[in-house]
Amino acid sequence: MRITVIGSGYVGLVTGACLSDLGFKVVCLDKDEEKVRALQEGDVPIYEPGLKEVLARNRADGRIRFTTDACEAIEHGDILFIAVGTPPSEDGSADLAHVLSVASMIGRHLKGFKLVVNKSTVPVGTADRVRSAISHELSHRGMSLDLYDVVSNPEFLKEGAAIDDFMRPDRIVVGIDDGVNLAKSQRMMGDLYASFNRHHSRTVWMDVRSAELTKYAANAMLATRISFMNEIANLADVLGADVDHIRRGIGADTRIGHSFLYAGCGYGGSCFPKDTQALVSTAKAHGQSMRLVSATEQVNEQQKLLLVDRLVQRMGPDLSGRKIAIWGLSFKPNTDDMREATSRVVIRHLLERGAMVSAYDPVAGSEAMAALQIDCQADPGLLDRFDLAADDMQALQGADALMVLTEWKIFHNPDFQLMKDLMRRPFILDGRNLYNPEALSELGMAYQGVGRRNDLVQLLSFEPIPSTDAFFQSSQVEKQKLNANA
Repeated sequence: MRITVIGSGYVGLVTGACLSDLGFKVVCLDKDEEKVRALQEGDVPIYEPGLKEVLARNRADGRIRFTTDACEAIEHGDILFIAVGTPPSEDGSADLAHVLSVASMIGRHLKGFKLVVNKSTVPVGTADRVRSAISHELSHRGMSLDLYDVVSNPEFLKEGAAIDDFMRPDRIVVGIDDGVNLAKSQRMMGDLYASFNRHHSRTVWMDVRSAELTKYAANAMLATRISFMNEIANLADVLGADVDHIRRGIGADTRIGHSFLYAGCGYGGSCFPKDTQALVSTAKAHGQSMRLVSATEQVNEQQKLLLVDRLVQRMGPDLSGRKIAIWGLSFKPNTDDMREATSRVVIRHLLERGAMVSAYDPVAGSEAMAALQIDCQADPGLLDRFDLAADDMQALQGADALMVLTEWKIFHNPDFQLMKDLMRRPFILDGRNLYNPEALSELGMAYQGVGRRNDLVQLLSFEPIPSTDAFFQSSQVEKQKLNANA
């Protein structure tokens, strides 16, 4: 079989790359000429560990290529993956404009049987709308309506580990409805994923609507676990308990398990926020309410401001003259994805309170700048007090506090003594619970995690200081003067 993947975004590129690595001949179709040209030359528009290497290997071997020619791409593939974006509308529902546009395009170019696979995350009922769009075009051309079938095959890829997730799946969900092409569609999907089912079956077969809902249900469940643990962590702070001990205690229960029980400063990305909102919107459209999922999203939005609220409790609402260092900008490590990242919320609120912010991320710097320009477009002058540091230690120079927002591995074991020497005040707000409170206490550094007991922060006083931009430009001598005056 030959494969066509329509859409060269995150899901489309990973799907095309991995299928070509399994030996299939793959064509990736995208209407963005600049993106296609870059991919043909070996550039990859997203950061995903291993993706560039897989694409390079299979491009060199002739198993994957990129095009803007819809007619050629649709003619090439026996299986056509729809992997275009479904961004949230203003009401939280998924915008299916791109998906339905692709469906219409398929209908205009079909000549022989094609299996159309919805890989994009879409609400229940989308397959019916895709069928309708394709059939409309076929009817207009006087073609048989049996020239295609539509199945649902949602992706379950974790950014930062997508290649491994695709090549070592814990399950493959395939939704197929009864129809004249049922046997052919089952055979084709079975052949497509045969490599993953040789030792034991990983494919979960179901009807299309159940497959569509499974994707949303899975992400809503994971998001709910995160928000639940964040609420437990916030309570632990009040009660003097340690959420890390609690996590181990409840995770040892096999009915609960250890995954997604880490407290922090909120989740982000392209999946959890969008999918929980879309699930709530879908339920509302059908006269149902998703109270638990709605609460999950509300808790998460509040959690993103947790570190800002704690900073304000110590320094007061006016942060003018304060310099705040940020470690980590992407919504999670091993990606440059800034969609719904906690850092965007935190930085905007810090700037609005008058703070100066110096941030470092090993990968997502340029993406962060683009995102913050959007976030601050109503008051672009805010970004005059924002600086992208060249490395983690540069961000700390003269800082009144450090906020750790993304758990990149390079942040796990820093030189704490150097940090203390560089900072105006050695105060760490650890949004990912990376550090040992007792070890930092011995060094005389104030530490506040999420649900980790916070008495240590009382060691510091935060008297008002005059507003100055010198923190961004200061030399080592100037920093020493600032520390001496503190």
